[in-house]
Amino acid sequence: MQPTASTGFRLDDGQFEVVDQAVADIMRQKTPAEKVAMVGAAHRTAKRLMAAGIRRTHPNWSDDKVQDEVIRRLLHGTN
Repeated sequence: MQPTASTGFRLDDGQFEVVDQAVADIMRQKTPAEKVAMVGAAHRTAKRLMAAGIRRTHPNWSDDKVQDEVIRRLLHGTN
């Protein structure tokens, strides 16, 4: 991918993400405990979003069935 005029960022063939320098600087200042807390929060958010999508697709499912499906998808994917 070539540099873009607006950002100056470019992706190499093996690179899938570009990290903003300001974000990288902030992350370097985080303690390991803060980084773990961020990962935990992201995981909880992902589970909530997944559950909301499942509930929308299957409005008649019980909360237990929705949670079982969330766990199944986290462990095995959607297939």
